[in-house]
Amino acid sequence: MIDATHLLRFYARFRRARLKREQPAAAQQAELLKLVARARHTKFGREHGFDRIRSVADFQLRVPLRSYEDFWEAYWKPTFPILRDMTWPGLIPYFALTSGTSTGRTKYIPVSHEMNASNRRAALDILVHHITACPASRVLGGKSFILGGSTDLERLVPGVRAGDLSSIAVLEIPAWARSRTFPPLRLALEPDWAKKVAIFARLSLGEDIRSISGTPTWLMFFLDRLMGLRPEHLCRIQAFYPKLELIVHGGVGFAPYRHRFEELLEGSRAELREVYPASEGFVAIADAEAHAGLRMILDNGLFYEFVPREELGAQAPARHWIDNAEPGQDYALVLSNNAGLWAYVLGDTVRLVERYPPRLVVSGRISYFLAAFGEHLRGEEVEAAVTTAAQAVGLNVADFSVGTLMAARGNNLDAHLYLVEFVPSPPTEEQRLTFAASLDVALIKANSDYAAHRQAGQLAQPRIEVMRPGAFAAWMKTRGKLGGQHKVPRIVNDFAVFDELRRFAVAWT
Repeated sequence: MIDATHLLRFYARFRRARLKREQPAAAQQAELLKLVARARHTKFGREHGFDRIRSVADFQLRVPLRSYEDFWEAYWKPTFPILRDMTWPGLIPYFALTSGTSTGRTKYIPVSHEMNASNRRAALDILVHHITACPASRVLGGKSFILGGSTDLERLVPGVRAGDLSSIAVLEIPAWARSRTFPPLRLALEPDWAKKVAIFARLSLGEDIRSISGTPTWLMFFLDRLMGLRPEHLCRIQAFYPKLELIVHGGVGFAPYRHRFEELLEGSRAELREVYPASEGFVAIADAEAHAGLRMILDNGLFYEFVPREELGAQAPARHWIDNAEPGQDYALVLSNNAGLWAYVLGDTVRLVERYPPRLVVSGRISYFLAAFGEHLRGEEVEAAVTTAAQAVGLNVADFSVGTLMAARGNNLDAHLYLVEFVPSPPTEEQRLTFAASLDVALIKANSDYAAHRQAGQLAQPRIEVMRPGAFAAWMKTRGKLGGQHKVPRIVNDFAVFDELRRFAVAWT
C-alpha cells in the first residue's frame, strides 16, 4: 500500500494556517448565514423568514428553540420517511438512529449529503491534529480500523435508509479510500455485532492497522476479545498492532476507561485522541492535552448556541453564542446544522474551557442527573467518583449504571444503587466495601447537595452490586443496542428501564 501521509502533511499545513487565522465569531456567523441561505426555500425557511435573516440576532429573533419532538410533530412525522424540502432542501437520504441512552426511545435524526461531507472533513481534522502532535507519523501508511455498528441499514423507501450513524459513515466512504479502511464492506454488513467483533479480531491480525476508532465501551469489548486470541502475550496492544499510531474515542465519558487504555498502550507509540461526534453533527476534537478540552469545529456546517440549563423551559431563555458565551459556565448545547435542524436542543450540557480558540468539555446530559432525592448529582461527578473508587481498590471498571433505590416503608434510608462490571476480575468483599466508601467520599467532596443529604441522614451510602463479566453487553444485545454508537446508560432515571436491567442481571448471573 502506498503511504499517503505526505498528502496529509500538505493538507495539514493548509488547514493549520486556516485554523490559526480563524476568528470564532466571524466564522460562526458566516456559517449560520450560509446555512440559512441554503434552506431559505424550504417549508421551515419560508415559515421563519430566512430570506430576511442577516445576523445571529435576526436568527435568534425568528427561530425559537426546539426539541426533537417539536421537529417530529410539526415537520417530519406528516411525510416520514420522505422528507423533501421540509427543513433542508432536497430529499433526506439517511436517518441516524439514536441510542436512546436514558429512556430507550429511538429517534430518527436526518442526515443529508452535506452533513456526510462535513463528517468526512471532520475526520480529516482528526488526522491534522494527530500529525501536528506526531510529526513523524505514518498514519496513512496502513489501514484505518472503524469499529462501528452494522452497515446493513434498513431501507425505509427507495432512496431513504436508516441505521447507526457509524454505519452511514462506512457506507459513505469514498471508493478511493475503501482499500485503506478495515473492515471491508462485506464484513461490516454482518448484523450480529458480537459475531462480527470475533471475525474482526481474527482478520485484523493480518492487517497493518495504523488507527482505530470507536466508543470506549465497545473498543474495550473488542480489545478484550483481541487479547484472547493470543493469551500467551501480555495484554498489550503493541503485540497485535505494532504500527498502531492513533486510537480515536468519543461518545461517552472517558475517565472510567483511561487507566485500562493506558495499560493496554504500554510500550506502544499510539496516542489517544478524544472527539465529540453527535448524531446531529461533529462538534469538537482534542487538539491539545486532555485537560485542555476539545476544540470546536466552527466552519463545517454547524452553528452553536449556549443556553443556561435552568432557562431551557423559560419563555425567553438567554441564547449565547461563541461571541458571548462565558468559560466555566454549564450550558445546554443548541445546534443548527446542514441537515435541517434549527436551534435544536441537543441534550448535552457543555462547559467552555476557553474561547480563543474555543474549547469545551461535555459536562453531562440535560436529563443526566441523579436528583430523585434533591441531591442533583451531575453525570460528570458520578463518572469521576467511580474512577476514583476504582483506583482505590486497584481494579478497572468495564461498565456501570446507577439508579435510585427507594427504601421500603419502615426500612433503611433511600440510596443510589450502582451496578458495576469490573475487569479483569470481580472485587473481593473487602474491595467492594472499599469501593462503596471511596465512591461516597468522592461524591461528598464533589457535590454540596449530595453532602448535605448524606450528613443530614437523608441518604444512605451508595450500594454496589457486582455484575458478571459481559453482563452489560448481554443486556444491550437483548435491547438490540449492542455495538456501534449505542451506549450503556450511565444514569438511569427511568425506573422501568433500571428495574429491567436489575432483573436481567439477576437472571443472567
